Amino acid sequence: MVSMDSSNAFIKEYQERFEKKIKENEINLLEHWKAQLDKIASMRPDSIASLQMQITKMAEMMANRIKVLKKEYNG
Repeated sequence: MVSMDSSNAFIKEYQERFEKKIKENEINLLEHWKAQLDKIASMRPDSIASLQMQITKMAEMMANRIKVLKKEYNG
């Protein structure tokens, strides 16, 4: 019985640490991309075309990061 309680406690603690790490990673991710958007917003582009180019560049950065993460995940 004691072994079962300690196993459950270990699983609960591990799950809580895992969920905390996931939340930390999500916060870091959102902070990074918000900073990128803030940088674009503060640039005051000369035209719509310039703004579109900056947004396209950021979208390409995101797509590249997704591709890298998927490659790492799939081996």
